[in-house]
Amino acid sequence: MASASDAPVLADNRASDAPVLAGIGPEDALPVARVAARVAAAQRRSLHLLHAFNWAAMAAPAVSGSRADAERLISEAAEAVRLSEPDVPLTTEIIEGSAVANLVRKSESAFLVAVGDGGMAHCDRCIPADSAAVQVAARADCPVLVVRREPPPQGPVLVGLDGSAPAEIALAWAFAAAEDLRARLLAIWVVETEAAIGTATHRLHELVGRVGADRSETTAECHVICGDPGTVLVDQSRSAQLTVVAARGDEPWRGMLGAVSQALLYHAPSPVIVVRGVTGAPGADGS
Repeated sequence: MASASDAPVLADNRASDAPVLAGIGPEDALPVARVAARVAAAQRRSLHLLHAFNWAAMAAPAVSGSRADAERLISEAAEAVRLSEPDVPLTTEIIEGSAVANLVRKSESAFLVAVGDGGMAHCDRCIPADSAAVQVAARADCPVLVVRREPPPQGPVLVGLDGSAPAEIALAWAFAAAEDLRARLLAIWVVETEAAIGTATHRLHELVGRVGADRSETTAECHVICGDPGTVLVDQSRSAQLTVVAARGDEPWRGMLGAVSQALLYHAPSPVIVVRGVTGAPGADGS
C-alpha cells in the first residue's frame, strides 16, 4: 500500500492539458503544494500555484511588505514542489482579489483544485461561516481536494453512496484513487431505517460490482449502515486515507453542497475530494 503521504491519482474527461490548480494560503501552503504536486505528477499534468490577495484593502505603506510576504510564500511553495516532484511543469501566480473568486473562475479550465482546510477539521467551535475551502467546494467547476494539515493513516479510500447519479460518478473517482494508492475501497451506504438495509445492500453490491468491473486489482468492501449519513461517514473517515463524496447526491445543482459533503468538509480528519463539474467516470478522454 502507498504511504499515507501519497496523493490520490485521478483522471476524468477533461482535456489532457488541464492543470492541477493549487490555492496557496499562508496557513497551508506547503501541505497543499506537495499534495497538488503529487497529483499533477501522477496525472502527467502541469501544476499552477495561485496566491490571491486583496491589495486594495490595505494601507499604502503596508502594500510593499505584504507583496514581499506573498512572493516569499509562493516561492517557498514552488521550492517544495521542485524538491518533491521536480519533473512537474510548474507555474506560479500572485493575483489581486478574492482567493475564492479567483479559484472558482480558474476551476473552469482546471483538472482539480487543491485547497487547504484552514485547520477546520480539528476546530469544531471555530469554523467560520465563510470558510474558503467550503466556498470553493460549493462553487468550483471541477473536483475539489481539501487537504488537511496532518497526514492521514494508511487506511482505505472511503466513498459515501446514496444511489444517485452524482454518487455513482464519485464512486468511479474513488475506485481510481484506490487503484492508484494501492488501497482498498470502502463503500458505505447509510439508510434511515433497518427495514431499508436489505434493498440498499443489494443495490450497493450491484453498483460497486458494475463500476469496479474493470478494476479487479482493487479490493472493494461494502457496508450498509443505519444512521445519520454525515455522522456515520465522518466516523468512518477517521481511519481513511482519503474520503470521496459527491457535492450533492440528490440535488446536484451548481453552487450547492449537500449536508453530507458539508459534514465531511468540516469534520472528517482525512483529506476529502468533493466531486463536481464532471459528467463522466474517470478514465474518459484526456485521462
